[in-house]
Amino acid sequence: MSTVIYPSPIFGPVKSRRLGISLGINLLPSDGKVCTFDCIYCECGFNAERRTKKALPKREEVAKALEEKLVEMSSNGELPDVLTFAGNGEPTLHPHFGEIINDTIALRDKYCPSAKVSVLTNATLIARPAVFEALKKVDNNILKLDTVCTDYISRVDRPTGCYDLSSITEQMKAFKGRAIIQTMFLKGTVDGMNFDNTGDKYVRPWLKAVKEIAPREVMIYTIDRETPMKGLEKATREELDRIVALLAQEGIKATASY
Repeated sequence: MSTVIYPSPIFGPVKSRRLGISLGINLLPSDGKVCTFDCIYCECGFNAERRTKKALPKREEVAKALEEKLVEMSSNGELPDVLTFAGNGEPTLHPHFGEIINDTIALRDKYCPSAKVSVLTNATLIARPAVFEALKKVDNNILKLDTVCTDYISRVDRPTGCYDLSSITEQMKAFKGRAIIQTMFLKGTVDGMNFDNTGDKYVRPWLKAVKEIAPREVMIYTIDRETPMKGLEKATREELDRIVALLAQEGIKATASY
């Protein structure tokens, strides 16, 4: 299985389909994956196959490594468009996530003030006050919502603990527009189980929830790399464009990455 495990605490820069030239910040260990989801499409592989032995990077390590990288990029004339919290799992799991966000914003302001700070999160921990307050500070608070069907979530996103969809969507509303919804659309049948969420059965209820959340923007995308579960397929450009058009009809800004 060809999956991706990222260096820690800094990786890249990489060219992001959605965000531009992105310098990655990985708050998880460099030898595996730590996540509150175990998605069947995750480029980092399944949780059980990516157990970690190393500790999380310390707050001071993250700030030091980020500053060193920004100084290097500045000297090369290649400052990033965005500083992106992503990597080997769920970034908000770090116990000092809020403080690291503050450090990152300060370093961004010092070295690359035009860059945006983005966080890619599966939203499982947004009810934690420290996480919620930290996410309100970033430029791009990108929250995952692949569907509003709990059965589909259990089969595809596979939460590792309690996942209360109603509570999470209510907490998304609490950002009052200071959020971006990110949704994976895919297809495929594996062992007789259909994973296609591009049709109206899934899209219409999801669209209703998105309208209620009232995000600043919606980013939809599909599989880009090899997945740990074999047999999954990319959504087509036409399918993604249809969903973008449905969002546009509701006055919701949306982009698709094919």
